[in-house]
Amino acid sequence: MDTKASTSPPQKPRLIWLNISVFTLTFLIAAIGTPLWAWHHGFDWMQITALIVAFSFCGLSITAGYHRLWAHKTYQAHPALRFIFAIGGAFALQNSALHWSSDHRIHHRHVDDNDVDPYSAKRGFWFSHLGWMLREYHPNRYGDYSNCRDLQKDKIVMWQHKHYLALTLATNFGFPIAFGLLHGDLWGAILLVGFTRLVLSHHTTFFINSLAHVWGSQPYTDKNTARDNGVLALMTFGEGYHNFHHIFENDYRNGIRWWQFDPTKWLIKTASWLGLAEKLRVTPEEKIEKARATMQLQRVTQQLSDKPHASHRLQILQQEYDALVAKMADYYTLKKQLLALERDKLREKVENAELTQQYKDLKVRFQQQKRSWQVLTAKYAS
Repeated sequence: MDTKASTSPPQKPRLIWLNISVFTLTFLIAAIGTPLWAWHHGFDWMQITALIVAFSFCGLSITAGYHRLWAHKTYQAHPALRFIFAIGGAFALQNSALHWSSDHRIHHRHVDDNDVDPYSAKRGFWFSHLGWMLREYHPNRYGDYSNCRDLQKDKIVMWQHKHYLALTLATNFGFPIAFGLLHGDLWGAILLVGFTRLVLSHHTTFFINSLAHVWGSQPYTDKNTARDNGVLALMTFGEGYHNFHHIFENDYRNGIRWWQFDPTKWLIKTASWLGLAEKLRVTPEEKIEKARATMQLQRVTQQLSDKPHASHRLQILQQEYDALVAKMADYYTLKKQLLALERDKLREKVENAELTQQYKDLKVRFQQQKRSWQVLTAKYAS
């Protein structure tokens, strides 16, 4: 007789049928109904424009509002702008700003921890993209917002959280129907501005949890799965520079270069010029440069470690890195001094000339050291 105790597999968390129904029905209607309507009736330029405007309103409310304003506090916004983001967030149907921010803060604090991260990429593409919302993996989080006590003091956040269902129904039915009645094609508006816009808004946002953790480069850190991806940035209003974001999460920018597509950054900056945003937080250039150089050092060191006679090259590489970091520190220290003196208007003409010349000399030496570092790392990496 077998006396061994039988062990049953762990019970799966309860399915969330409301979420399953919403995601399934909206996708099927958008994927089947919209093309059929386009084939039989067509869409005009006003309807296409309305789709783009509605999609952008949802997307920017999530990226500039839910994400960079409320989840990360990268800037402060005027109540009028916060109200607009609260409405757009309800229109995007991605839960309330309070709940969204709570989940996202847990994600950053415990990124890639399968037991804690709500949408850990290490549990697979499907889970991080959509699966995490289909079961009650962390049911306690629907009432525990202790990591968002600051947001609970924001009257607009709490108003939206309290009335989220009503706001969601009002925006997702009200906006498309109102446009359809004004335009004269009610069902076309419901299909395009309602369902298609919602599906596009959902999955482009979800790509940041899934694709942005598996596809792209890691120029700043490899301590998590986040990647930088310019293609994803085009689809997500600038959120594709995810490797930068995960190491410098308090920066209001994701794309830090002028040529990087980040309309969320441009919106926040424009809002600051209009008096609707202030205290925009920016990561010091020195920290960004050092993080990039450190990653280059780490990668080339790994590549050299298995090669014969690597010790001499590794020594040279470390010396070049140390020289780069030293010149970097000197350059940015003097730059900060100059900026501080300019703000306080304390410089005399002679001091101005001396410091400016010293700054120019340091900048030249720093740029030369950067070029030397790039040439060396490229040579050793080949």
